[in-house]
Amino acid sequence: MKRQSASFKALWFGEIISEFGGAAGGIINGLLLFELTGSKEWMGVLWLVYFLPSLMFQSISAPFLNYVRKSKLLRTIQLIRAGAYLLPLTASFIGTETGVVLALIVLQGLLGIMQPIYASLSFSLLPDICQEKELTEANALLDGAIRLMSFLAPGATALLLLVSPAHFIYGLSAAMYLISFFALSRMSETHEQEAVIWTREFWWSEMKEGYRSFFQYPRLLRLSVLSSAVQFAVGAAMVLAVPFIREELNGQPWEYAIFSGAFPVGYAIGSLLLTKLKKTDWMMYLGLTGGGLSFVLLAFAPSTFAASICELLGGVLFPFFNAQSAAIFQQEAPRDRLAQLSAVRLLFLRAAMPLGILFASSSFFGLPIRQVYVAVGLVIVLPGLFYVVLSLLHTRKSLPKNSGREIN
Repeated sequence: MKRQSASFKALWFGEIISEFGGAAGGIINGLLLFELTGSKEWMGVLWLVYFLPSLMFQSISAPFLNYVRKSKLLRTIQLIRAGAYLLPLTASFIGTETGVVLALIVLQGLLGIMQPIYASLSFSLLPDICQEKELTEANALLDGAIRLMSFLAPGATALLLLVSPAHFIYGLSAAMYLISFFALSRMSETHEQEAVIWTREFWWSEMKEGYRSFFQYPRLLRLSVLSSAVQFAVGAAMVLAVPFIREELNGQPWEYAIFSGAFPVGYAIGSLLLTKLKKTDWMMYLGLTGGGLSFVLLAFAPSTFAASICELLGGVLFPFFNAQSAAIFQQEAPRDRLAQLSAVRLLFLRAAMPLGILFASSSFFGLPIRQVYVAVGLVIVLPGLFYVVLSLLHTRKSLPKNSGREIN
C-alpha cells in the first residue's frame, strides 16, 4: 500500500467506505420490504428491479464510457447514490407504507444502473493511477478490502439495529457515500479523450466496434469466460447456502453466519498473501483451480465446521486468479477503449450469476444440493487444471528466455 499513489489511496478509501454503506443499506432494503409486505414475491421483485435494468443499461452504455471524465463521473455517481438512499428515509418519515415500498423500488433501480458504470470506470481507471507492475497488487488490495467490508457491514448493521430504527440506517448509508465523494475528490485528474458529438449513428458504430474489439483479444476473452464461470458458481452458491447449512448439515443460525463470513475473511487473507508472492500464470490458474475445488469439497463436508473451512480455503485462493486476471486485462486492452471493454467484461460476469441462480433453483435439473456443488465446482476446476498444465509447460519451454508470463 505504501508504494501506491495518492490517487489510488483515495480510490481505495472511497471504495471501502461506499461498500460498507451499500452493504448496510442492502441488508435494510430486504428487512424493511419483508416487514412491510411479508411477501417472498416482493423480495424477488426487489432483485429483479436491480438486475434487469442494470444488465440492459450496461449492455448499451459501453460506448459512452470511452468519452467521459472518469474521476468526475465516479464522484457524480456517489452523490446520486447518497441522494437515492435518502428516498426511503424520507418516505419513512412521511409515514406511508406504499411510499416506502415505491422508494425502495426506485432506490434499487438507481443502484442497479449506477453499479456497473461505477465498477467499469474504477476498473479502467487503475492503469492511469498505478504503475503497470503494481496493477495486480492494486486489484488485490481493492478486491480484498471490499470483500472484508461485505463481511464487517452485516455485523455492524446488526449492532446498529439494536439501538436505532431500521430506516435510520439509510442515513448512515447516504453519509458513507458522501464521505466517498469527498475521498474521490482527492484523486488527481487523469487524461480523458476529447468530447464528441453524440448521434445515434455514432453510438451504434461505437457499440459494434467495442464488442468487435473485445472478441479480437482471445486471451482477454478467455479470462473473462473463466471469471464468468466463477460467477456462475457464486450465483448457485447464493441459492444453496441456507438449505445446505440449515437442512443438509442441521446447522444453527449462528453456524450459518460463520459459514457466510468465512469466504470474505479468506478473501482478505488471500489478497494480502498475493501482495507478497511472485505473480505467474501457473499460480493464477492454480488459484482458479483451488477455488473451484473448494466448491467440490463442500459436497463431502460432514459438518458446518468443515464447510466453513472449505469456504475459507476458496476465499484464500480465488484472489490469486481474480486480481491477476484483472491486471492482465488492464495491461493488454487498448487504453483508449479500456472503459468500454471493461463494461463488456463486467457484462459477461454479471450475466453469469443469474444463470447460476437459475441452475441451482430449477427443479428441471433435480440435483441434490451436494451434486450441484460438484457440478458448479467442476465448471471451474476442469478448465483451471487445463491451463495450469499448459502454463507450466509453456514456462518450462520459455524459461531460458523469460519468466513464462505469456500464454497464447
